[in-house]
Amino acid sequence: MPVVAYLLLTVALIIIDQVVKHWVSIHIALNSGVKAIPGLLAITNLHNDGAAWSMLEGQQGIFTAISIVAILVVGYFFYRWRKRPLLVLPIAIILAGTIGNFIDRLTNGYVVDMFEVLFINFPVFNVADICLTVGVLWLVIMILKEEE
Repeated sequence: MPVVAYLLLTVALIIIDQVVKHWVSIHIALNSGVKAIPGLLAITNLHNDGAAWSMLEGQQGIFTAISIVAILVVGYFFYRWRKRPLLVLPIAIILAGTIGNFIDRLTNGYVVDMFEVLFINFPVFNVADICLTVGVLWLVIMILKEEE
């Protein structure tokens, strides 16, 4: 798969993330939600100016610096592994998640979160967070498998 395809995937995931955040911001009142799947999942409009569980609330400078460094590091590995599809694919997904939340922090000063798991105490999250989680887990598995 050519590098352009991975870049298009990254852009598509960023667009999906931003569209979902925009939709939630317009259609669901701040700090309220609607049950999407009763007992399992709610769609909630939450503004998070921290990390998971609101850790480091209000520390936008730290998050901006971390985001810039992360984009540079992930971009480096994207280039380095561009001919290794099983490694560059999760990197493209991680890049999308990093940029998606970075856009929010730059434009709003907070990240819009919306997916609330109802059956456990878990942070409300968004599409970018899903990209980050899936991409990192996938990358760790690929690296461990490669070492075998």
